Amino acid sequence: MSTRRRVVVAVNPNAAFGKHPRLGRQVIDRLVTEGFDHVELVGTSYENLREQILATLTAGDVLLVVGGDGMVSMAVNIVANTGIPFVVMPGGTGNDFARQLNMPVSDLNACLDSVVRALRTDPTAIDLGFVTPNDQSSPGTYFACVLSAGFDAFVNERANRMRRPRGRTKYTWAIFFELIGLQARPYELTVDGRLRNEKAVLISVANSRNMGGGMFVTPDASITDGLLDVFIVRPVTRLRLIRLLPRVFKGEHVSEPEVHIEPATSVTLNSPGIVAYADGERIGPLPVGVSVAPGAALLLHAD
Repeated sequence: MSTRRRVVVAVNPNAAFGKHPRLGRQVIDRLVTEGFDHVELVGTSYENLREQILATLTAGDVLLVVGGDGMVSMAVNIVANTGIPFVVMPGGTGNDFARQLNMPVSDLNACLDSVVRALRTDPTAIDLGFVTPNDQSSPGTYFACVLSAGFDAFVNERANRMRRPRGRTKYTWAIFFELIGLQARPYELTVDGRLRNEKAVLISVANSRNMGGGMFVTPDASITDGLLDVFIVRPVTRLRLIRLLPRVFKGEHVSEPEVHIEPATSVTLNSPGIVAYADGERIGPLPVGVSVAPGAALLLHAD
């Protein structure tokens, strides 16, 4: 790919709770050194940055997002079905999409090298998930990684309400408080047109392997297979869940009797009092419909 193809660089200045304030500058400096035509966008807010991207991005550009999975979410909802490719420079807290791509997220310089190589490759079509509230309150949202609708969604809800502490510690405390009130909940679940009832502490619909900052919830998931993976954790005690969680970070949980994973192209989820999140972004209360959007986005990535 020619270095003359313009790179629109969108920087989240608050990525990882402000831990990498110079990352955007490092990316721009490297693009200058490598001879890439580029324009830098830094928003005053998430929505302001989105508006800037929409006003700037044109056919023939590449969208480079600098930040975490929230920036990936923004990117895929802008470029889906447009033919405009995107590339990710991880700088967030979880970086689950970058982990799906096997990027060395703990080494930002190595990630920057990977981004430069990616900008010289041809794009690859990848699948996205697409979630629609059943009440049609929004036109729908694309996601790259995982839609959560259980214990993990409750953790997100609590963490978003907490003002202190900041950073990943906030999510640790949110997990602790949600474990105190852990309970299995009834779900009405439709998978590829087949309706059934489930009782579970967690149900997620995954397009990729990772969520929660490196948990391999669906270790065999692929972003190019035209399928989603439904991940279910059936009723467990608090102690059992605590013991199970470390195994999820290694992808060693799939053979456990409480864990069920199945492929799907469309899923409908309903349960009272549960809010869905996709790639860490709040979608809204269930019910929701989820479907796979095969090849909906173009990704630049260095293998």
